[in-house]
Amino acid sequence: MSFMIEYMKESSRGGGCGPSGRLARHISRRLDFVPHCRSTVVCKAQASQGAKVVKNISQQAAVLAASTLIAGSASALSFDDLQGLTYLQVKGTGLANTCPTIDAGSSNVKDLKSGTYKFSKFCMEPTSFTVKEDSQFKGGESEFVKTRLMTRLTYTLDEMSGTFKVDGSNVELKEEDGIDYAAVTVQLPGGERVPFLFTVKELVAKGTADAFGGEFEVPSYRGSTFLDPKGRGAATGYDTAVALPAAGDSEELAKENAKSAAGMKGQAVFSIAKVDPATNEIAGVFESIQPSDTDLGSKAPKDIKIQGLWYAQLS
Repeated sequence: MSFMIEYMKESSRGGGCGPSGRLARHISRRLDFVPHCRSTVVCKAQASQGAKVVKNISQQAAVLAASTLIAGSASALSFDDLQGLTYLQVKGTGLANTCPTIDAGSSNVKDLKSGTYKFSKFCMEPTSFTVKEDSQFKGGESEFVKTRLMTRLTYTLDEMSGTFKVDGSNVELKEEDGIDYAAVTVQLPGGERVPFLFTVKELVAKGTADAFGGEFEVPSYRGSTFLDPKGRGAATGYDTAVALPAAGDSEELAKENAKSAAGMKGQAVFSIAKVDPATNEIAGVFESIQPSDTDLGSKAPKDIKIQGLWYAQLS
């Protein structure tokens, strides 16, 4: 345990945590240190690179699992504690953007009986957002760089539900419903802002308790009826920029004219850090990589890495 924690502290010195201000202070209190934001994982969020992504993320997820075990600080509240707070006690504190923690229980998933469960109150609280950028040096490899959070504290996914199967040390999770997406915008060191839809829609994750992962759907950040400044959209609006009739169908404007609201794929890996058979609560850490907004197909997506905590109740 101490080795894992020291390893993560050492990794965190390679770069600061993406979120800033109140979020950064909140992360420090919950994890006792700032999670690392840089990684040597080089991968794409597309399905063709899925196997490589899951393999690399699962190795980190096993290390990150140690952090949840030390999250019992003053700012980490259990589900019952959160339910006992009034609106005025929660207002303005940021607690509405956090996931519950487990006070009792163990780290052995075998304490849960094998079978098929329904899970609810599935919550995912990000603690780090990083974006994959090309190296500033010629011939250098792309890396995930720290970002500054531009969104208010409204990015936690919550009230998700689905099925959870346990077979010894093997588990399978299928997400079906709930508040499973949140619009987030982060800013790169150079000032560029990267919007994306943080989500785990239709997630199907399989594996062991230490690392179970899989693919999920990433819907378009913009809807098909969204119109750009030229009045062009995927399902409505003009076909071309009407102010440029002579060049409206030129090859240079093809990407801007041909709007697409098609979704893409993301990858996520989860690790179980604690279970409580008495209350059927389960918690751990996760790491996902997903594409950013494409402005309805006119821009190439960037890879977004999200790390954080998760919690669910089984029945």
